[in-house]
Amino acid sequence: MSGNRDMTGSGDGATNAMWGGRFADGPSAIMREINASIPFDKALWRQDIAASKAHVAMLGTQGIVSAEDAATISAGLDQVAAEYERDGVPENWDLEDIHMTTEARLAELVGPAAGRLHTARSRNDQVATDFRLWVRDAFDQMDEGLAALQRALVTRAGEHADSIMPGFTHLQTAQPVTLGHHLMAYFEMFRRDRARIADARARMNECPLGSAALAGTGFPIDREMTAAALGFDGPTANSLDAVSDRDFALDFLWCCSSAALHLSRLAEELILWASQPFGFIRLPDSLSTGSSIMPQKKNPDAAELVRGHAGRVIGSLTSLMITMKGLPLAYSKDMQDDKPPVFEAAGLMGLSIAAMAGMIAGSTFNTTRMRAAAELGYATATDLADWLVREAGIPFREAHHITGSAVKLAESRGIALDQLPLDDLKAIDTRIDERVYAALSVDASVAARASHGGTAPDQVRLQVERARAMLGMEE
Repeated sequence: MSGNRDMTGSGDGATNAMWGGRFADGPSAIMREINASIPFDKALWRQDIAASKAHVAMLGTQGIVSAEDAATISAGLDQVAAEYERDGVPENWDLEDIHMTTEARLAELVGPAAGRLHTARSRNDQVATDFRLWVRDAFDQMDEGLAALQRALVTRAGEHADSIMPGFTHLQTAQPVTLGHHLMAYFEMFRRDRARIADARARMNECPLGSAALAGTGFPIDREMTAAALGFDGPTANSLDAVSDRDFALDFLWCCSSAALHLSRLAEELILWASQPFGFIRLPDSLSTGSSIMPQKKNPDAAELVRGHAGRVIGSLTSLMITMKGLPLAYSKDMQDDKPPVFEAAGLMGLSIAAMAGMIAGSTFNTTRMRAAAELGYATATDLADWLVREAGIPFREAHHITGSAVKLAESRGIALDQLPLDDLKAIDTRIDERVYAALSVDASVAARASHGGTAPDQVRLQVERARAMLGMEE
């Protein structure tokens, strides 16, 4: 959007006519270029047409414009929309933005009646409404994408509720977990991302249309009517606030950033798992690339780009926060720069979510390799300490020390804990007996973690069942 100058006449397409009689001379070439937002805000054309149709319908109902003019304008807007759909939005920089572009074309189609469309509104409330409508749609699209990703995670988690792999802290083997449990951790992250989306979408669903430039209007408009027509819960309560803030766009970018962080973490794990030293996963060929010089390479480029896109998404949030941080009420031209970061982030998120869903659904997991890694990493050391506490009545700190000695001995021999002879274990502490071996296998370890939300296969299956119900997935 450009400034807060109202369009009051249909004009002939020149910037002077659109600005009205206040300016004798047209803008300089520099001003024309810096002022034009049509190259990016043309993306709002569907929302601009919808809001204009709602506005003119209300004007006609209220008797502010004649029923004949309202019908003429509405039909003209339909024709403009059909042209945009067919041919795209033309970029005439003299018309500055999507709002002037649409009204200028409308005037060519229906004549002077087009000039009545802008009665009782400003480009300030017009763009605030259009942008809210666009962001609301973007919220819905992101939510749908995350739901598809969740379905992929839940499906694969159900397949691998019993598949054992090492769980890591500090990227060091910590305790054995199941692959299903690991995948369900990301389901939970994206569940919270979707909850943030729902919360932000509900909060933003108020209609600015009718706030005019900043102070409302003297025409007898019906803001409830336009709000309902556009699917809002109601009109905004304060006209000054309605045209001044972009916190709904910041909420959107925060939701994007949060989900992008989770996508990036999952992408990083897939990248590690696909590397030869790990060998846990084979990514689908359709989301991998080769090397221009090394024929053996299969690069996880899609995952790397998801990881990289997270930085750009977070940068978009930072950009708009800095744009808005020092603006006085109401509208300032700085706010023209609100849309590019939002448009960029939405596009990046759509690609990233789709790519990640494809990788999760299409990957092959090497569960044999995963299990072997869990068995070699002394991942059941905690289980030995827990056994000493539970069966021998030893304080945990003492049990921790005893277990460390056992791990050191097994490591020196290059064997797993459950391969240490009983005599060697008893030499470390006489309170250890043959029952300990039942606790030292990776299978016993994961089975023992049966607390709510734990990694035991039965718990994972419960998590999967709950998630499938939440997503409405058929059995």
